[in-house]
Amino acid sequence: MISSKTIEQIVSDKIAGSHMFLVEVTVSSQNAITVFVDSETAVTLSDCIEINKHIESQLDREVEDYELSVSSAGLSEPLKVPRQFQKNIGKDIEVICKDGSKKIGTLLLHSDSGIEIETIQKIKPEGAKRKQEIAVKEALAFDTMKSVRLHIKI
Repeated sequence: MISSKTIEQIVSDKIAGSHMFLVEVTVSSQNAITVFVDSETAVTLSDCIEINKHIESQLDREVEDYELSVSSAGLSEPLKVPRQFQKNIGKDIEVICKDGSKKIGTLLLHSDSGIEIETIQKIKPEGAKRKQEIAVKEALAFDTMKSVRLHIKI
């Protein structure tokens, strides 16, 4: 069976020094290999084809049969690695917390332990007759979050 560490090393060698970075590699028990890459700018189809060809050149189908899929980490995929959080600072995100709550706000910063977002909340200030929309900053630790995705407004 092909290990995910082997594939990670092959892909890392190929994209080292480029605008791309590795997000995730999975290898199923049937040797179905899935590779997700991202970029500071954009991942093109030709980028994915190049990585696919590079992986195939490093593996021997005579030794092990496998299925290979290389793609970009699209908008529907959760943010997983620090570089994805860094490149999306200032963008709207949707956070699903482990307690089941959902928060939508602007990603302000990220650190090794978590992120800070700014949400708009309706709060009734003391003495006011109506609720007002107020920007509230909130720090969220990674261990309290189930998933983080870009929030797409329709």
